[in-house]
Amino acid sequence: MNASDQDSMQRMRRRLLQAAGWGSLGALLPALGCGGGATPDDGISFALGRSTSAGAAVTGTGVGGRVVVVGGGMAGVTAAKYLRLWGGTGVSVTLVERTASYTSNIMSNLVLTGQRSIGSLQYTYGNLVSRYGVNRVQGEVTAIDPVNRQVTLASGSTLAYDRLVLAPGVVFTYEPALGGIPGLETAAAQAKVLHAWQAGAQTTALRNQITAMPNGGVFVLTIPAKPYRCPPGPYERACLVADWLKKNRPGSKVIILDANPGITAEVHSFTDAFMNVHAGVTEYHPGVAISSIDTGTMTLETSIGSIKANVINAIPPHRAGKVVTAAGLADQGGRWASVNQLSYESKVAAGIHVIGDSAGTAQPKAGHIGNQLGKVCADAIVRAFGGLPPDPAPVTNSACYSPITMDTASWLTAVFAYDPATLSMAAVPDSFREAASRSGDNFSKMNEWFSALMSETFS
Repeated sequence: MNASDQDSMQRMRRRLLQAAGWGSLGALLPALGCGGGATPDDGISFALGRSTSAGAAVTGTGVGGRVVVVGGGMAGVTAAKYLRLWGGTGVSVTLVERTASYTSNIMSNLVLTGQRSIGSLQYTYGNLVSRYGVNRVQGEVTAIDPVNRQVTLASGSTLAYDRLVLAPGVVFTYEPALGGIPGLETAAAQAKVLHAWQAGAQTTALRNQITAMPNGGVFVLTIPAKPYRCPPGPYERACLVADWLKKNRPGSKVIILDANPGITAEVHSFTDAFMNVHAGVTEYHPGVAISSIDTGTMTLETSIGSIKANVINAIPPHRAGKVVTAAGLADQGGRWASVNQLSYESKVAAGIHVIGDSAGTAQPKAGHIGNQLGKVCADAIVRAFGGLPPDPAPVTNSACYSPITMDTASWLTAVFAYDPATLSMAAVPDSFREAASRSGDNFSKMNEWFSALMSETFS
């Protein structure tokens, strides 16, 4: 691929990302408009890249290189897919993931109300292999050699790379010395007080705990200090649980203990939810410190007093995935990895890129952002293989819908653009917007948005 061809492809990719940045909800949220970005006819389909990737063939581009991607979530899968689509047949991509399928954290709160099953949130990697020629390895990376550029798997085998992409998501912190809640250090305690912040078995187990509650029971949800995965997620969980309890366990209560000084996302929507929609059921307490949890008596000791509950849903603080911290890349307080935000290359080790929830940026840790970062990173690597610098002006978008009741939802969106003065992705002024009110129409569009996002990522 010559420089002219690369420049043409880069303009196309930037337009796609700008569409995803300014109008990613497309026709689903017409009130937002598309700001300064493109306005494609098919709205959300183009914005998420479906118009350029669905059924697209991997062809030769004249560039080549070996990439290993570790982590099969939203960021990792998107990076692997677009490395092949944009890099072409000369770019070899291997995806390493421990599990046989991915379970979406997005929409998993609806499992708690019985409106979705875990099975409906599971996605496999077959299309990555059959459509895009990604080499799929089910395994776990145990060591990274950044000098010789190879990774070692638990099986003892090694994979060589020219570029390594780490997208392992997050791990949860239980050690009190690292900010975890005392009382939850053991496996037995963690099996009783669940987080269910990684969709899967714990989600179903928390659903069972909720359905076992008596009338007049108490459900306590704890929210860690930000940053944490999916900023509006804990508040929507509180709303959904409250709505289910109103209908099925009269007299019950949901107590929200937030370590943050206030609601961190969709302030208007969730304030209205707690004060009006679920008034009498929800109690929201900001700025709460939790000194311990006794899993024997199901009692929390907090800065606002002792609280006894039937179910405690404690979401622990997060940090970057184990493969990132073990490699010494989590240089931000041992929690997150500093990256060049034009390419997501680590500031600690050359040739290693960190994307998704493990990356230390101002962008929220969320599935939609993971999809966006996967594309920015893939584009930067393809350009590097062609001897070109990364796109100097990437734009990303964070967007999601949040259920407020079991049949209504709100939404939010925000745009981030690269700021050369701070060398970081910064929020675009006035781009943070949320729904004026919850509605059943938003709930329907939530399902369309989710289907489009997951189809674009995994198809």
